[in-house]
Amino acid sequence: MLNVNNFGPAANSRHQKKRVGRGHGSGNGKTAGKGHKGQKARSGGSIRWGFEGGQMPLQRRVPKRGFNNIFAKSVAAVNVGKLEVFEDGTLVDKELLRSYGIVKRKFDYLKILGNGSLTKKLNVHANMFSAGAKLKIENVGGTTEVIQK
Repeated sequence: MLNVNNFGPAANSRHQKKRVGRGHGSGNGKTAGKGHKGQKARSGGSIRWGFEGGQMPLQRRVPKRGFNNIFAKSVAAVNVGKLEVFEDGTLVDKELLRSYGIVKRKFDYLKILGNGSLTKKLNVHANMFSAGAKLKIENVGGTTEVIQK
């Protein structure tokens, strides 16, 4: 029976800390698992991340090109052909597209593009529409609504 007085970890689930440098009989004596000499055998002997022994590090060898705009907004593009999976009269928005797995990544804006064909009458809410997409959605009797972020 489990009581407060016998409460503890399962048998053999916890290990004792390995005591290095405590003689030959410990199984890890003399050099204490550090091998013989060298920088990593010394006390305080550690090398920083990315250091390659004086050789030019990889992050400095690889050429850097272009400009990475940290303020850029990402746009998820969905073709009208992908909207064919929904039933007539469905309100199609960001959440519905994400739940169906049509858009997966994180994005700031949703844009509907005109590739593919559409036969369903849908109410589509997105940040942007291409001219062809808007025409195809409205030709089958659907509606398009531009939403602000």
